[in-house]
Amino acid sequence: MTRDDDDQPATSSFGFTQVAREEKPRLVQDLFNRVADDYDVMNDLMSLGVHRLWKDSFVSHLRPFKGMNLLDLAGGTGDIAARVLDRTDNQADVVVCDLSEGMVRAGKKRFGARMGWVVGDALRLPFSDRHFDGVTMAFGLRNVADIDACLREIHRVLKPGGRFCCLEFSQVHWPVLDRIYEEYSFKLIPRIGAMVAKDRAAYQYLVESIRRFPPQEELVMKMRNAGFGAAKYANLSGGIAAMHSGLRVA
Repeated sequence: MTRDDDDQPATSSFGFTQVAREEKPRLVQDLFNRVADDYDVMNDLMSLGVHRLWKDSFVSHLRPFKGMNLLDLAGGTGDIAARVLDRTDNQADVVVCDLSEGMVRAGKKRFGARMGWVVGDALRLPFSDRHFDGVTMAFGLRNVADIDACLREIHRVLKPGGRFCCLEFSQVHWPVLDRIYEEYSFKLIPRIGAMVAKDRAAYQYLVESIRRFPPQEELVMKMRNAGFGAAKYANLSGGIAAMHSGLRVA
């Protein structure tokens, strides 16, 4: 990644391709608009349903409470938001914010007005400072043009004592599983995308974006640099996915 004179990254990775930083949001938006209608089915097929268990663990890790004011960033079709509402007997104020109008439209079709819906950019959140008790981001951080800037923006909208929890594909730590996962990712996932979503390129990007994403300890350091205290992670399925969390201290 190269940087301009203001120390902003001049380019960002779009899979294995470097693109102009300002170009990536449009590319990501277009990609998720294309796959929105098949997104939930593809998640089940690609993970053999395991993503549901990861998301359950993730929401348990969040520890939602009644009256919680939560932002589900890059919230897609509302999987995490719905789980939070289930855990709090619908007594939480949950807003899903996603860059893709197609994903928001699919989420509204699925869950209606059960939660709030906003189309917005994770690098320029349309919310005031110190607004939320918590921010969640599941499988979305690798799609932003600047991870460091996104983390700072998340920190900005959290109340002091508020918690950020991130669920993302990560670096596999189990021997043998890492090779099996590599073969599965690059050979089968794009084929499944071509057959089901009729979009091989979108799912080729998906596996490439996972490989470009920072490993667990590096993301912890990025969170600390963005101002988060108590930053830590826990692996799921040997590191295929990982949960990261941190607090806004003041």
